[in-house]
Amino acid sequence: MDLGPIRDQIDQIDHQLVELLNRRLSLAAEIGKVKRNAGGQIYVAEREDAVLRKVTARNRGPIRDEALRAIYREIMSAAIALEKPLLIAYLGPEASNTHAAALRKFGASVGYHPMATVADIFTAVEKGETDYAVIPIENSTEGSVREALDSFVESDVKVVAQVYMEINHALISTAPLEAVTRVYSKDQALAQCRHWLQRHLPHAQLVDAPSTSRAVQLAQAEPGAAAVAGELAAEHYGVPVLVRNIQDKADNTTRFFVLGRQPSGSAGAGKDLTSLLVSLGDEAASHSGALLRMLMPLAERGINLSKIESRPSKRRPWDYYFFLDVTGHYEDPAMREAVAELRRFCPLVKWLGSYPQVG
Repeated sequence: MDLGPIRDQIDQIDHQLVELLNRRLSLAAEIGKVKRNAGGQIYVAEREDAVLRKVTARNRGPIRDEALRAIYREIMSAAIALEKPLLIAYLGPEASNTHAAALRKFGASVGYHPMATVADIFTAVEKGETDYAVIPIENSTEGSVREALDSFVESDVKVVAQVYMEINHALISTAPLEAVTRVYSKDQALAQCRHWLQRHLPHAQLVDAPSTSRAVQLAQAEPGAAAVAGELAAEHYGVPVLVRNIQDKADNTTRFFVLGRQPSGSAGAGKDLTSLLVSLGDEAASHSGALLRMLMPLAERGINLSKIESRPSKRRPWDYYFFLDVTGHYEDPAMREAVAELRRFCPLVKWLGSYPQVG
């Protein structure tokens, strides 16, 4: 086989790619100067969304759209690093699922800072200790992360983007399967593997850990202990994988929010989601159909409700907050009208953020 001519063509294309990438990054650096002088945001979720939509629309293959998006996210990560060094907080320790989601969103060229709790993450963003943060918000199997929802009640941070990531769990331990007596992991991860653990480790004690990464650290240090976590954590901490893909559902997906201090602009008509926090207060107790009344200002204006979830307010018994995800941007005229009407009879209507639908 004479591969020389083909490899020569590849080398020529690589040379062109490097030249073009450096030209692109030089232009990004100029944009960074303008943004810094104007006090603008370095990471702009709606611009990222627009770039990814454009490049995938022009893709004729054979590269898959998913792979093309991953390449461009790294290009944009390098561009952001030239514009301004960014620090991204995430629920740690290193190699957690949230760390993997943060890397997927922001790439390898920015800085990352692990934090122990979701509450710590909200505080870090509020105080400007980090530029942005990534938190898990809900899982397709086990539902919402309660601590994350509750943190929005008192915080003024904004949701600026979202990330969807398929989660594959593994059983990780230095002990053989038959010797495992205790399994550590975050409560959501244990719940996502509940049936597998009941079948294969019925006598093992299941122990909640602050994160999947911390679970691997505990399993590494304790004889007879195992962790439920991703393979990234096993590789990072040097602990063997005993069994792969132990999650009960094959399409186990987690949604993550990107948090920032400034809101995102609109990605364009029909391309945004908005998250709201609403309390009915005394309206719920004194009027039948109060929940329906809360939804009508949205429905009458053609605003689609994609999610609704209630959480106890913790202020008094049977008082609830409602978390809503609706289509459209907060600055859309129909959304502003709906929110204004809601505020006429709801004691609390809080905008949590608007962000591109694609994650």
